[in-house]
Amino acid sequence: MNISPGLVADSVVISHNPSDPGDVLIELYGCSPETVTRAVQRAARAQTAWLAAGAAARSAALHRVGDALDAAHEELTGLLVREVGKPLMEAREELTRAVAIWRYYAQLPQDAPRAVHEPTSGPGLLLTRRRPRGVAGLITSWQFPLAGPSWKAAPALAAGNTVIVKPAPEATACALRLAEILKGVLPPDVLQVAPGGPKIGATLVSLADVVSFAGSPAVGTAVVCAAASRGVPVQTEMSGQSAAVVLPDANVARAATDIAAAIAGYAGQKRTTTKRVIAVESVLPKLREALRQAFHTLSARDPNRADAVCGPVISKAARDRVIHARDSALASGAHVLAGAPQGGWKQTPGWFIDPILLENVPGDHALNHEGICGPVAVLSRAASFDEAIRAANSGRWGVVSSLHTSDLEKALSAVDRLNTEMVRVNAPTTGVEFLLPFEREKEPGKVREKDRATMEFYTSTRTVSLLPTTSA
Repeated sequence: MNISPGLVADSVVISHNPSDPGDVLIELYGCSPETVTRAVQRAARAQTAWLAAGAAARSAALHRVGDALDAAHEELTGLLVREVGKPLMEAREELTRAVAIWRYYAQLPQDAPRAVHEPTSGPGLLLTRRRPRGVAGLITSWQFPLAGPSWKAAPALAAGNTVIVKPAPEATACALRLAEILKGVLPPDVLQVAPGGPKIGATLVSLADVVSFAGSPAVGTAVVCAAASRGVPVQTEMSGQSAAVVLPDANVARAATDIAAAIAGYAGQKRTTTKRVIAVESVLPKLREALRQAFHTLSARDPNRADAVCGPVISKAARDRVIHARDSALASGAHVLAGAPQGGWKQTPGWFIDPILLENVPGDHALNHEGICGPVAVLSRAASFDEAIRAANSGRWGVVSSLHTSDLEKALSAVDRLNTEMVRVNAPTTGVEFLLPFEREKEPGKVREKDRATMEFYTSTRTVSLLPTTSA
């Protein structure tokens, strides 16, 4: 898939297969800022007709999107595995989720929240209704190349906006293929893709009427500042450093299986990946051995295999960061509890690294405070339930907390005291139900995605007064 150079480019976009970096999926010149400006202008013109078409037309169009993605399920699954190294079974699940997202939001255009009120005095009607903001600029990450754009674009389109997606360069092929599939499904210019690097994202933020971002904390903070300076609504989804807490009365075998999979799955690159495991005193020896056993079957392998859980990380730089974090922790006195610090990945051309669980990592080490994107996690001890809760809450980028216990009273207490956006009891940190809200309050540009409230972000409230004319 190649696109000829056009205007002066932001950068050359190259997308490699992380399992085989010599396999280049796409190499093209990214858009120029002028190209993005024209795309926004086209989207603004298309938005008028898209809204005027009515709720039923938008609903039908979103249903067709779901059907089109479903029809391309196997092709898109293969593209996910090839471009971002997502394990086969997880890639299939992402496609299933993307289809479900479009079909879910297809129901909502005709169910928009509105209210009718009686004036405080005299006859007439007071109405409130939600109206689209205009052109939505969607900057998406590579972790979920198809579900990610879907859970941003579907509610925006359902509400009557048009959208421009700026994908992460590593997922450009998926984004462009998505646009190709939807070309005959949606009206022209209702959904556009603008590939490129930082300049393209910055241009989109400077022009869009509403901005939704997923990516790194540094870039996300800049996006919030730029959007706020224009008075434009913005939401961000950035890093993650989720914790799993294991209490002495937990089913340790089940907890270890869930935790190990949540560390290793998709090479530890989800924002819901478990990065810290906190064991309360007496359960630590048993949990330590159970985790060693659970890691035996989770070595990095070809993501095309049906049994693959941990594939490659997204790039050589990502692998180098994991190795540096591991080595600096070992140099500080930590030791490897589970995983292979010098695994067979060195014999492959891909960017593979086996999952690693470290113990005795110093409290001030980056692994205890930063979301390192990769299959590496830390096991630590807490003296009590209260101390474990405090430790879980100490992470800056906590997204999800999991608690493993058979004590209902402690589970209910943890639900109130853990300060992450999601709390999962006797379940892994990974796994988000798109029908329920996923709210990120710790980040600038608070995000609430994946439920009906998402449509409120992409709309504004209008109050309308309908009063009778007075007689002459």
